Amino acid sequence: MRFTKMQGLGNDYVYINGFTEQVNNKSELAVKLSDRHFGIGSDGIIFINPPSALADFEMEMYNADGSRAEMCGNGIRCVAKYVYDHRMTDKDVIAIESMGIVREIEIIKDESQDHVAKGARVNMGVPILSPALVPCVPAVFKEYAGAMDDDKPVINRTMTVAGKEYKTTCVSMGNPHAVIFVDEPVANLDLNSQGNLFENHEAFPKRVNTEFVRVLNRDTVEMRVWERGSGETLACGTGATATAVACILNGFTDNAVTVKLLGGDLTIEWKGTSADSQECAFMTGAATTVFTGEIDI
Repeated sequence: MRFTKMQGLGNDYVYINGFTEQVNNKSELAVKLSDRHFGIGSDGIIFINPPSALADFEMEMYNADGSRAEMCGNGIRCVAKYVYDHRMTDKDVIAIESMGIVREIEIIKDESQDHVAKGARVNMGVPILSPALVPCVPAVFKEYAGAMDDDKPVINRTMTVAGKEYKTTCVSMGNPHAVIFVDEPVANLDLNSQGNLFENHEAFPKRVNTEFVRVLNRDTVEMRVWERGSGETLACGTGATATAVACILNGFTDNAVTVKLLGGDLTIEWKGTSADSQECAFMTGAATTVFTGEIDI
């Protein structure tokens, strides 16, 4: 099977052309290929499949543990680069579907090369804040006020993890996120011991991606992320978007935010000002091809 290793800010996946490669047991393959000692090494695998009725291409994504994932901001930028670089499309703006979620992506061209993308600007859609749709369980949070509070967004509420309280904002960008605000530099955090506790907390029935965020100023924050099914990764596009939305809703930043991750920076724009806003969020960042190869499966 032929593959391409790609990364967006160090969030790396093995990309497989679903037009030409036929694969069984995709979940098992994700576990095998993602292994950084006995496989290729990645945060998961992504199949680039033929178009659907909704979009130009389909992105089919599996985490390193074999679980299916709804959306990946860094991954979808790399899919856009792949199809553009391989001349599978000549469009400057393409639509990509993942588990019924369609995102519109604008290609950012590398002007030094012919028909090569260096990144993309992604319409990440309207942030989802309804607890039932994130999903999260409001009753778990300290400020829960009873049955009448079930549909209120979880914004700056307190959850207890291993005996410690954390201020939390819950957002879905097609996949669930818990944004945790901290006062200390994120480099000091021990995500190996903390991340799994948040991922599997009773507040999140489908597990959760957790962003640990320190606000630096009105337009810059730093973040580390623990992704469900993969552990800590160097970057998370949906997580960076959820982080910016949470920062804006809490009044910590303005509407354009640079999110500094271990793998680099993402620019997030959201013009929303309240939980009922129908404004879409936009994410801009790089996409890079690492290498191509062939592996026996």
